[in-house]
Amino acid sequence: MSPELRAQLLLTDRKIKLAKTTSESIFLNDGLGLYLRVRASGSKVWLYRYKTIDKKTRWLELGTYPDMSLASARTAALNSKARRREGDDPVEIKKQSTANKKAKAAIDAARLTVKQLFDKWLLIELDKRKDKGTEIKRAFEKDVLPIIGEIFAESITRTHVTKILDEILSRGSSRMANRMLTDLRQMFGFGYVRGIIENDPTHKIRKADIGGKEVERDRVLSESEIKKLNDLLPNANLNKCAESAIWIALSTGCRIGELVSAKKQHIDLDKGEWLIPTENSKNSKTHTIYLSEFSKLHFQELIRLNTVSVWLFPNRADDNHLCLKTITKQIADRQRAPDKKPMKNRAKSSLALNLDNGKWTPHDLRRTAATMMGMLGVRPDVIEKCLNHVEQNKVTRIYQRQKLETEQAHAWRLLGDRLALLLNKNTSNISLISARGL
Repeated sequence: MSPELRAQLLLTDRKIKLAKTTSESIFLNDGLGLYLRVRASGSKVWLYRYKTIDKKTRWLELGTYPDMSLASARTAALNSKARRREGDDPVEIKKQSTANKKAKAAIDAARLTVKQLFDKWLLIELDKRKDKGTEIKRAFEKDVLPIIGEIFAESITRTHVTKILDEILSRGSSRMANRMLTDLRQMFGFGYVRGIIENDPTHKIRKADIGGKEVERDRVLSESEIKKLNDLLPNANLNKCAESAIWIALSTGCRIGELVSAKKQHIDLDKGEWLIPTENSKNSKTHTIYLSEFSKLHFQELIRLNTVSVWLFPNRADDNHLCLKTITKQIADRQRAPDKKPMKNRAKSSLALNLDNGKWTPHDLRRTAATMMGMLGVRPDVIEKCLNHVEQNKVTRIYQRQKLETEQAHAWRLLGDRLALLLNKNTSNISLISARGL
């Protein structure tokens, strides 16, 4: 800095620190258009003073002291002076910059992050589902929101999506990756329809590119496997309620979730009926199962085991029923591959329920029940009624409303009698049905 320029600079840090006023404010001149405004409150603000082309005086606020030091204020004043030489108006530039920031803030306020989009989707759509979106919420909190939850939804790209799916695939969960792709597609589709995003980042991502095409399960337990299962259960270290659940699922063809969420009041052992109410039924249609003697015995056992709760499968942690996944997990834990160690805090009997034809699930019991009914001569339309399936043919669904209650009761009785015969130790020489794997 030249001596001439330095001579024009009048302020020092000492002068600034000592500067006070009892009036509204005073202006301390540092030269070259730089001023320090000192208020009675003690605040000190740097200002750059200049004249416009039409000779109007303008003041540009640069910053406050001591946040902006004397040296920084001088540099800012010189920069503003240089802009003036180029024909710019520093105050107008600042006004435009402030306006731009406010406009951006307004736009950002209207934009939703992925977490906010998910919450909106959960509230408007998922909350209407039977499980209130519980499983999807759990999956998103584990695999999606920690990665992209705070990013604006409109900024999500295909790369973000495939990164999430690849993380799931790295755990060997191809089916879960496919499910996550479906759920992400639904969420972003929800956002696209509502104008929250302009493009769907899942567009053109196929399941074939991620987890591969899912093969429809056709696992049916053979009658010899059912007999073996009966031999294995006593030593499988499985909860007695879960044991009863297996036999009820096999003898009624119910969904395991329908059974786990059942209340005692839904069971009428005198009439031999189990009412599955709308809120527990997958298709939201009330369903009555006419219990065989075999099924009734296991319901009696459940009621005997749970004398206090209103639920057949009470949750010890609260007043609700057991988690819908608990029995499925207990069965899966006892069929882990020999080379895999038992999971932490899970069953150690990892081979206790292994059967000859491979891994089985509670839903396979439902398929087995339907198959056994067919092999026992039950008509397909009656089996569909027993399973509470919705008729796929619209015309048939509209005009044929018969419930076939007598036929259903007969079907369940045939199934129950067959299971009782299979599991009777005194009938070990029974001829096993061999068709379709039974």
